[in-house]
Amino acid sequence: MEQYDVICIGGGPAGLAAALSARENGAGRVCIIERDMELGGILQQCIHKGFGLQIFGEDLSGPEYAQRFINEVRNSDIEVKTDTMVLEITPQKTVYTLNPQQGYNILQAKALILSMGCRERTRGALAIPGSRPAGVLTAGAAQRLVNIEGCRIGRKIVILGSGDIGLIMARRMSLEGAKVLAVAEIMPFSSGLTRNIVQCLEDFQIPLLLQHTVSEIRGRNRLESLIISKVDDKLQTIPGTEKEYICDTLLLSVGLLPEIELPFASGITLDKRSRGPRVNESMETSIPGIFACGNVAHVHDLVDYVTEESRKAGRSAACYVRGELKPAAAINIVAGEGIAYVLPQEIRPANCREFFELFFRVAKVYTNAGVNVFINDKKIKSYHKKHMAPGEMEKLKIKPEMLIAAESIKLEIEQISC
Repeated sequence: MEQYDVICIGGGPAGLAAALSARENGAGRVCIIERDMELGGILQQCIHKGFGLQIFGEDLSGPEYAQRFINEVRNSDIEVKTDTMVLEITPQKTVYTLNPQQGYNILQAKALILSMGCRERTRGALAIPGSRPAGVLTAGAAQRLVNIEGCRIGRKIVILGSGDIGLIMARRMSLEGAKVLAVAEIMPFSSGLTRNIVQCLEDFQIPLLLQHTVSEIRGRNRLESLIISKVDDKLQTIPGTEKEYICDTLLLSVGLLPEIELPFASGITLDKRSRGPRVNESMETSIPGIFACGNVAHVHDLVDYVTEESRKAGRSAACYVRGELKPAAAINIVAGEGIAYVLPQEIRPANCREFFELFFRVAKVYTNAGVNVFINDKKIKSYHKKHMAPGEMEKLKIKPEMLIAAESIKLEIEQISC
């Protein structure tokens, strides 16, 4: 059994940043386990620009952003195990792995960092009526096929869902010579970043159909057409609004879900709102010494935020190994009216040296609204926001002195009259 101070499960942007941070903050033997053949995670197929503006002050592609951290790892003594699948983790921080070269292995860590990222919702989760022809795939799968495998996947394309990957693939497919007929979104607002709506749809004159969904898939061997219908306020299709789109490809960009199989099986408490593990101010889960960061904790809109959060997790893991994290009483953080989720879900003031940040997403689009902070059900602070949307993560800072005698914290959105 190999012994490590810190093991990071996942070698994408979260795992890379967390491992480097753990090593820089005094952790001894550090290891990254990645199931793919190479490090970098999802960034390797994100060849568009837009990464690194906050971390590096540069406009980088996904592979360029990942390579900077890969180079740092290669220049360090951090061990890397690629092409390695993690089968199981235990509360005692034992990791069971399998790879073609070494077979079955058992690793033991003093601290674990979960950085496995997220996965896409598939057609099976949507239960769209119709046949099962070729040509229906997730936007992320299409991105890999086009950008890495060099495949052409279709000529007439419809995209369901306005997530960032779907928006980016609308532009990518247009540049590949395909015709993107429309992007349908079941909600009355887009779930993608505003900049992607402008750069990927408006600049290419691709229509965005809000409050629309695919109500039927037609085709025998290959997708032949789709029926798109309007939906009401209860997200039910409206009879008589059906319109047929002749196409050969449907890309699904209908949400991302944290990879929670390993934490769920190990008994880590999950949060129903973020759908990832519940974490505290140190990114520590309900099992002491097991940390979570990046998209396995909650789905981010910017990789720069992933890096910042993962550096905190790596630093916290190193502190845990040295016995410096205090198992103090925690304050619960509640997502109130208008808040989709908030992270972290609890805070131990004893481990907060200065201010700490709360990350949250709103449940719908807000214009001219206030974010109210309640401590022990008393409003102590209000932050004015001109615009907030579910596709863009929000954050605010809380000073430790605000937590004196606090038992709970609640965030709530208040619409301000014009």
